Amino acid sequence: MSDTKDQVSAERVIAAPASAIFDLIADPSRHREIDGSGTVRDAKAGSERLQLGSRFGMSMKMGLPYSMVSTVIEFEEDRLLAWQTRGPGPVGGLVGGRIWRYELEPTDGGTRVRETWDISQESFVTKPVVRTGAKATAKNMAATLDRIADVLA
Repeated sequence: MSDTKDQVSAERVIAAPASAIFDLIADPSRHREIDGSGTVRDAKAGSERLQLGSRFGMSMKMGLPYSMVSTVIEFEEDRLLAWQTRGPGPVGGLVGGRIWRYELEPTDGGTRVRETWDISQESFVTKPVVRTGAKATAKNMAATLDRIADVLA
């Protein structure tokens, strides 16, 4: 795990090809299945396999239910997938902005997967509160990587 002021990462080698891992994380309908935090509920209708520029909505729950809308901002097939998450509608600019990034690198024994939570572009309104969750987020990302490995075993 790495940890800077605005980024936290977790990584592990998963005994699966990069293409299989990428296909799993590029399918929003499967995010609940791999989410290590327990907050992801369901992809909103119309969420399809992700590509650069894709927008997808997720139903979430952390105590109370809420929704987020994400836009894919980095994409390299089987290597890199990142999306930026904001609240829906006009409030979106004031809530969110964090980036979830997956980097995949083929290696002996499978694929090294690094998940990064990047709050460098988080809204100034939410950033101070969001930053307090860095340790829990690191733990949840490690759990997500374990779940990806389990799903693909």
